[in-house]
Amino acid sequence: MTSSPVALADLAVPQMRGKVPELRRALTGRFTDQHAYLTRMHLDWIDQHNAAIRDLNEHIEAAIAPFREFRDRLCGIPGISTTVADVVIAETGGDMSVFPSAGHLAAWAGVAPGQNESAGRKKSATTRPGNAHLKGALGIAALAVSRGKGTYLSARYRKIASRRGPLKAVVAIERSMLTAIWNMGTNGSTYTDLGEDFYTRLRPDRTKQRAIKQLTQLGYRVTLEAAS
Repeated sequence: MTSSPVALADLAVPQMRGKVPELRRALTGRFTDQHAYLTRMHLDWIDQHNAAIRDLNEHIEAAIAPFREFRDRLCGIPGISTTVADVVIAETGGDMSVFPSAGHLAAWAGVAPGQNESAGRKKSATTRPGNAHLKGALGIAALAVSRGKGTYLSARYRKIASRRGPLKAVVAIERSMLTAIWNMGTNGSTYTDLGEDFYTRLRPDRTKQRAIKQLTQLGYRVTLEAAS
């Protein structure tokens, strides 16, 4: 094995060829046989872990085969990746018939609000404990939605986050996802996105009044004329 900075820099991958001079300077120093031994040991460990991951992925694909069509439909929900869909199927067994309703599934997963009632008054309560693995996977999917745009779920996240904060918005998105998952598993349906403008279309008068109010506060006099 060579320890020449020039020879080592020339082994750079194509994407790094433009930085060969910098690599030569970075590689100039003390790189002994002991360093080479430790480097090779860590590279061997990486290869072993990659081989184990490939083997595990093959095992997962074999186990998920009966549910592959359901998994493909789940991946149509914004934010849900193949890995998240695999967790949903693994934790629920891919059988939604064991849950009488979407609410039961949400409660089992731990994304339903707890009961906090005193003297006939219902108060805010934290979510109940639930399936930690499923809730963790849904959290990853909900965070992906929170960073996205152009979907009903992203619009719902922003709407709730503006009023109740991001944490409650994430839980609300998790529950919306589980509602869709339960219906898809029960009815065999596919996910249909309602669109980012769902709330605008739902209450057009409210949207119009809000826009007029904002423009008025900015000092504009607003006159509306219906489009032909």
